[in-house]
Amino acid sequence: MTAPAAAPAAVLKFGGSGFRSPESYNELADALARRVDAEGPLVVVVSAMTGETEELRRRLHEVDPCPAEATTAGLLTMAGTIGAHLLTAALHRAGRRATVLAGHQLGIVTDSAYMRSRVKENDPGPVLRALAEHDMVVLPGGQAVDEHGRPTWLGENSSDLTALLVAASTGAERCEIHSDVDGIHSADPNVVEGTRLLPRVSYDTAATLALYGAKVLHRRAVQLAKKHGIAIVCRLGKAPFTTGTVIDGEGGPVSGVIVDKRSVVLDHRTAAAADHAHSVYHAEGIGSVRLESGPYVAVIGGCPNLDQLHRRHDMPPARPIGIPVTELSGSSVTTHIAEDETAAEHLAQKLHENLPTTPGRLHSA
Repeated sequence: MTAPAAAPAAVLKFGGSGFRSPESYNELADALARRVDAEGPLVVVVSAMTGETEELRRRLHEVDPCPAEATTAGLLTMAGTIGAHLLTAALHRAGRRATVLAGHQLGIVTDSAYMRSRVKENDPGPVLRALAEHDMVVLPGGQAVDEHGRPTWLGENSSDLTALLVAASTGAERCEIHSDVDGIHSADPNVVEGTRLLPRVSYDTAATLALYGAKVLHRRAVQLAKKHGIAIVCRLGKAPFTTGTVIDGEGGPVSGVIVDKRSVVLDHRTAAAADHAHSVYHAEGIGSVRLESGPYVAVIGGCPNLDQLHRRHDMPPARPIGIPVTELSGSSVTTHIAEDETAAEHLAQKLHENLPTTPGRLHSA
């Protein structure tokens, strides 16, 4: 019997935007092979190639406009499995011993909230045993199973969470998050001009940024990293894999602007209705912020089945009134409401240009 391996040299996550062509997998495989030679065995978490998940969702809705969540989770997670096997094929081509552990093999067991599941067990055994026999273990992000072995999904953009769950269970000291930007900026550089890279950010600051919709990391992933003292290293997802931001227990005050054009502010008409809606969203694992400016709740990142959720909980429909744009300056957190995407972009740019250069300390949320 092969003895379990020690902790991986690192747990690395690569976003789907890095896989734009078949050659992208081969290029990454070559880079990973060099890292194994220098550092030792790695765990690599991959997201689905850009557009793959939405294509599966489109095909599913052509068959059934309101599919069961168990069916949706079972189908959509396949996009990540495809990406994991494509990278593993590239690693084999590069002469490396690599294997895939899909959700049912990974040792992560969740409740049966299929599309936004919560972790109940996190067994490191399967990953450590695979590491004892391979140079790299490749995992599709966001996948798990419930106690009956049925596929579950950890939620939107949850590959980060998979990476931190594995880092925590296997004892890895750091987790690298590779994406299309090299780190956390004072605003989304794809939307706002003149952004500044933030070289070091505290766990609490990163969690707050994620809460309000910054495309930084999965909020639960940051909270898990804080609990286990795991440093998160944000890096560019392609050569030269530049390190931009480190998230750890240190890091001073920050200022920034957050805008995610998928987010929506809903008017629930009364404060009581807004409070109830916010509690329902939280229980369902939907990111939301209760705004103090009125009976409003900002649904962060959007929710494709919001009307269905309202009907299931016998909630009256809410009126969309715009897109949240949040300004952070030390301890000050202010959310504005822009009427549409164009207005949100213009407002974010204006707010960013007026950010103070010496903010106070940012509250955690």
